Amino acid sequence: MKEANVAAARKQRGFTFIEDDLNRLDLRALIDEGDLVFHQAAQPGVRASWGRTFEVYTAMNISATQRLLEACKEKRPARVVYASSSSVYGDTDKLPEHEDDHPRPISPYGVTKLAAEHLCVLYWKAFGVPTVSLRYFTVYGPRQRPDMAFHRWCRAAQHGEELPLFGTGEQTRDFTFVDDIIDANLAAAAADCVGTVMNLGGGERASVREVFDLLAKIHGAPLRIRREEKQLGDVRHTWADVERARRLLGFAPRVGLADGLRAEYDWLKSLAE
Repeated sequence: MKEANVAAARKQRGFTFIEDDLNRLDLRALIDEGDLVFHQAAQPGVRASWGRTFEVYTAMNISATQRLLEACKEKRPARVVYASSSSVYGDTDKLPEHEDDHPRPISPYGVTKLAAEHLCVLYWKAFGVPTVSLRYFTVYGPRQRPDMAFHRWCRAAQHGEELPLFGTGEQTRDFTFVDDIIDANLAAAAADCVGTVMNLGGGERASVREVFDLLAKIHGAPLRIRREEKQLGDVRHTWADVERARRLLGFAPRVGLADGLRAEYDWLKSLAE
């Protein structure tokens, strides 16, 4: 499915797909002065970041970022836009979450994303690498990774399978549609915002139970729910204060949760037709 996502891009003139590890690649050979670098590469997932697999997260999220920044230090791209995460905030009762709040991640994944974010700021201050960090809040939409919640829930509904509900279902998330994330990345590559950290949220906070209710309406039938224990590293609530992104990027989310979830549901359905 991930290969299919990039199939159309492969056909575009000037597009080159290099499948490799940032910890092995000669990154200096790939970057030219004046380039725009969008650093989306990472080992994702909160629940899988505990125990022995933490070594994978430190390699892919911290070491790989440091190698990329070293290459950028020499080649001087026009901008490096880093994809950070709302996971850096951890559990907090202070909502909405603001960039100047003290981050307290409660998962190893969140720790590695915050460390890479700090590296971006350090390389800007020490060497003038023009970095910007964008803290994504629960991104979803068509072409979403198969392991992500919305993808799994839509697919389970369409196949008549059970949807796992971790904890009470009262936990809330600030859901952000992928198109709005793309718009913000493009804006961050051009705006006067070097050295900053910004939240990107969809502005439509909802509980897991509310999402299930919405999905049932889109699906047109009741969902089969399977209750499971709360997972380590899962925060209770997320809610982004996006005033900084509005001011610096003109960020204004355009796709609401109902329309965005339906778009992802319809996309997955089209793959089976």
